[in-house]
Amino acid sequence: MSTAMPPLERLDTGSGTGLGAAWRVIVLNDDHNTFEGVAFALAQTIPGVDYERGLKFANQIHASGQAIVWSGHQELAELYHSELEAKGLTMAPLET
Repeated sequence: MSTAMPPLERLDTGSGTGLGAAWRVIVLNDDHNTFEGVAFALAQTIPGVDYERGLKFANQIHASGQAIVWSGHQELAELYHSELEAKGLTMAPLET
């Protein structure tokens, strides 16, 4: 008799079954948004992101040119993407 545990289920990464890959919301660096403005927009839009975490994202965006600020289901990704764009942030196209 085997006591081995069955394998844990994993999020499908696009093999045609399961939930599919997560959609990524990416903010790009630009010359017109301030660190504070980016942090404020992220804190107002992305669940779990407060102003301090927003500033960390703003630093990452400035240093590397972009940051993935959220990933998950397509519908929520579309919502957060459009809300951040409406707040004036420069957004990359949504991607998986």
